[in-house]
Amino acid sequence: MNTPRTPTPRTAPTSGGPAGAVYADRGTSHFDILLAAMVTVVVLSGIGAAKGVSFGTVPGTGFEILTDGGFFLFPLAYVLGDIVTELYGPRAARRAILTSFAVSILASICYQVIIALPPFPDDYGLAKQEALELALGPVWIVVLAGLAGFLAGQTLNSLVVSRMKRRTGERGLVARLFTSSGLGELVDTIIFCSIAATAIGITTLEQWAEYTILGFVYKVAVQYAMIPVTSAVIRWLKRTDPTYQARLADAATA
Repeated sequence: MNTPRTPTPRTAPTSGGPAGAVYADRGTSHFDILLAAMVTVVVLSGIGAAKGVSFGTVPGTGFEILTDGGFFLFPLAYVLGDIVTELYGPRAARRAILTSFAVSILASICYQVIIALPPFPDDYGLAKQEALELALGPVWIVVLAGLAGFLAGQTLNSLVVSRMKRRTGERGLVARLFTSSGLGELVDTIIFCSIAATAIGITTLEQWAEYTILGFVYKVAVQYAMIPVTSAVIRWLKRTDPTYQARLADAATA
């Protein structure tokens, strides 16, 4: 009597040519966590960026170090965007981008409603009203600037990652992250700084140039410094995502 053979489970190939562009299913457990983190970063960045920050001038150059209160947060949105694009594909990345800014727009509308509500008529209530107007009033301009810049920059970022992945398959992850980060941040920073400058108190062309140059250099430096961590996270997520592993095996045997 012949005993039926148990099918050998398919596993991801460890060598050979690229298997093509493979993505995981958004229904797996990681996408919702990444999306929540991305939304949080974008909303908090919109609030923080309404504050202009000056670290003084570089000695001997006259170059003023100008930035905004959200400078330390926003590069994380690109890191998360890279992870989403690499793991789930450009369509999922667009959904994450649009969701992040839809929530950010809703938040800015809520701020305006809060400001419009009548305050307590005492000195403390009026002081709080004035503080809210100063702190949250310009946020809608920052959100608009962030929406325009981030949509353009992150769309370019996702396009570069997905196009390069289509050509190289699973290889060349670090090259994809390096190339996409620089191009995306350049477009994003120019658009964002041009619109948001007045909201944070920048009034001259020289200040705008200093703000833009510093913003671009800082964002790209952070993303490049984070590439080892980003690539390690992406590889770990790929290894632990069952749908990704299944589709990678299907692509390799097709």
